[in-house]
Amino acid sequence: MMGKLTWDAVPLNQPIPLVAGGVVLLVILAVLVWVTKRGWIPYLWKEWITSVDHKRIGVMYCFLALVMLVRGFADAIMMRAQQAVAFQSEGYLPPEHFNQIFSAHGTLMIFFVAMPFVIGLMNFVVPLQLGARDVAFPTLNSVGFWLTATGALLVNISLVIGEFARTGWLPYPPLSELKYSPGVGVDYYLWSLEISGVGTLLAGVNLVTTVLKIHAPGMTYLRMPMFCWTTLASNLLIIAAFPVLTATLTMLVLDRYLGFHFFTNEAGGNMMMFMNLIWIWGHPEVYILVLPAFGIYSEVVSTFSHKPLFGYRSMVMATMAICILSFMVWLHHFFTMGPGPDVNTFFGIASSIIAVPTGVKIFNWLFTMYGGRVVFSVPMLWSIAFMVTFVIGGMTGVLLAVPPADFLLHNSLFLVAHFHNVIIGGVLFGLFAGYEYWFPKAFGFKLDEKLGKAAFWCWVVGFYVAWMPGYVVGLEGMTRRMQHYDVPEWRPWLIIAAIGALIILAGIVFQVMQIFVSIRDRVALRDEIGDPWDGRSLEWATPSPPPAFNYAVLPVIEGEEAYWDIKQLARERLTLRDEPEYTEIEMPKNSPTGFVCAFFATFMGFALVWHIWWLVIAAAIGAFATFVVFAWRDEDEYIIPADEVARIDRANRSARSAVLKRLAQMQVAQ
Repeated sequence: MMGKLTWDAVPLNQPIPLVAGGVVLLVILAVLVWVTKRGWIPYLWKEWITSVDHKRIGVMYCFLALVMLVRGFADAIMMRAQQAVAFQSEGYLPPEHFNQIFSAHGTLMIFFVAMPFVIGLMNFVVPLQLGARDVAFPTLNSVGFWLTATGALLVNISLVIGEFARTGWLPYPPLSELKYSPGVGVDYYLWSLEISGVGTLLAGVNLVTTVLKIHAPGMTYLRMPMFCWTTLASNLLIIAAFPVLTATLTMLVLDRYLGFHFFTNEAGGNMMMFMNLIWIWGHPEVYILVLPAFGIYSEVVSTFSHKPLFGYRSMVMATMAICILSFMVWLHHFFTMGPGPDVNTFFGIASSIIAVPTGVKIFNWLFTMYGGRVVFSVPMLWSIAFMVTFVIGGMTGVLLAVPPADFLLHNSLFLVAHFHNVIIGGVLFGLFAGYEYWFPKAFGFKLDEKLGKAAFWCWVVGFYVAWMPGYVVGLEGMTRRMQHYDVPEWRPWLIIAAIGALIILAGIVFQVMQIFVSIRDRVALRDEIGDPWDGRSLEWATPSPPPAFNYAVLPVIEGEEAYWDIKQLARERLTLRDEPEYTEIEMPKNSPTGFVCAFFATFMGFALVWHIWWLVIAAAIGAFATFVVFAWRDEDEYIIPADEVARIDRANRSARSAVLKRLAQMQVAQ
């Protein structure tokens, strides 16, 4: 009845996963008890869990990413500690556990930290920047988030029931085939990514449709903020690449479950087809992550330099060039696997060419800063650190794009250092910049600046201390995923790298402290008017946090920096524009569809891992019934009365008018 699931699946003889799982369960229970005692469950159900508001869903994506960041970083600390002590010894992690840790670390950090963080910021910001009330498909937005959360949950369930994959964050055959990985670890990997991949694809379709079709009057494509352009490019890549990932993993599922031979070495299978397919998804995935980060840097650098973005149209062209070229470079991930000199040459040249539009962006950001009144606030510090760090990562990437050099460095820690150089220095620094930048828009108060700077310096210093040694030991011949080693020259560098990881840990501690201190001091940090940074794009025209409908009256766009033009006119006249005529607004009703579908998807994924077929059928019927009920709803919208719209907008107008009044008094005093 329970398929392959027995008590042997619980790691009672392995103290590390058992204790870790117990601590996580205790924390979850403590949070549930606390929330219940405070009487917050009805509020959370109504306002968050069942919400279809793009802003709430965006915040939940970011929250999921931050929780998984802590979880994934715990794996990183364990790996660094293991390599620091495992010189001519086995260390404290047995090989099978070490293999699960590096596989879970990569899977969590890419699929359940970087992806949800990116999608969360896009969800929150893009409709506001476009002057829209919501995304194109609000309920599908909720479904996409909860399916992503299901994937993250399945990965973490493997910590205490069964095991996770030992194959690395990409399950290369033949190691991932049933013959060599007979346990359930690869199955946990496959089903968590199949389910969360559907959620990501839904988000991609939603955001592409939103950017292309839902704009305020006058918001032409070449008036969109840069973040909207990078969102469009990133989500076009999601729509093109994630079906490839889903199909590839489905073929591996068929190999493992039904004895197919897509990637086996016998019966006509070809494991190199897996390499091609996984990297046809994998390299665009890098740009799926980094393009929105480029958009964040564009917004932040322009705002804190107090200048329009230099070379806006060239930035648009560079963004779309990266979008296209990202599908022409995947083979550089396996130059060493026999494609031949002609093929290697083509992909080596293509991999070098893609650096050109990225270079255009770097120079445009530098020229935006040049001659500006640069304010070194926390978001700007993250952006400057990115420019330095990403250039280093980019240069090592161009080096790896040269096939002869790649033959020397392939599968070494030099490659791993390069990857972390661009993902941490490019993606994560950008996400932290966006988190600091838009936090006051989401919650109505700024984050504590001192703790933000402390976290920034720990992260930046920690990154360099942790990963520059990777380049050194990589050049000295150290390969990736080594559980122990015997080369004495490597040990000092690995100890330094472990110290770097501890410095990054201090940065994470400062970020957690920053949240608590900012909540405590939220009155002093309050964003009264909705524009704490003197922003230039349209989201800063709304109150902080924005109301459910975003805009009382949809703005009419007349230039590339619509809000900046409106704000400058108000400052010149020392008065706001005339109050608009308020009307009632229709908004989509909240729906439990996403949460209920994820509930059934969790049981289905777990049952598929353990071959509990009756539960698979029951969960499939439940998920199908949920969609039927949703499709037959009689009412899917509600009305916000004009009086309520007017009350909210007048409160914000009053706060902004007070600022203009103070400005007028200062001018008189001068």
